[in-house]
Amino acid sequence: MNKGLMSVLLVLVAISSSWGKPDKPQMKKEKRVPQTLSRGTVTHQKPLMVIFHLEECPHSLALKNAFANNKEIQKLADEDFIILNLVFETTDKHLYPDGQYVPRIIFVDPSLTVRADITGRYANRMYAYEPSDMNLLLSNMQKAKKLLKTEL
Repeated sequence: MNKGLMSVLLVLVAISSSWGKPDKPQMKKEKRVPQTLSRGTVTHQKPLMVIFHLEECPHSLALKNAFANNKEIQKLADEDFIILNLVFETTDKHLYPDGQYVPRIIFVDPSLTVRADITGRYANRMYAYEPSDMNLLLSNMQKAKKLLKTEL
């Protein structure tokens, strides 16, 4: 009986001692703030093409497929542009001059100036492109490249 009483007492002591211990502090998952363009410099003399999209968005996926399947756009993008894909919204207000929507494509010159003159076909979403806009996107990429060479 003494052994049984001692066993129960030992279990009670072990349980009660854990009650007095503070809980382990849970690590807070801090919200990641995306980097703005002003925090770094573009060392290459190429225009920057910033593509805002979401991984699960059907419009973003359709644009991605059209972009990937256009050989002229792929060649121009590979040779003459720095491509920045952003799946997080930025805190830099210069990168959403007409609102935060996806997908949108903004061109930025090496001096980190957003090219507000190079837009898509919509008045209410100036930087939006759809899969049917690949010819316009190609034309805008050529314009960004051409203007870059005449401005430098």
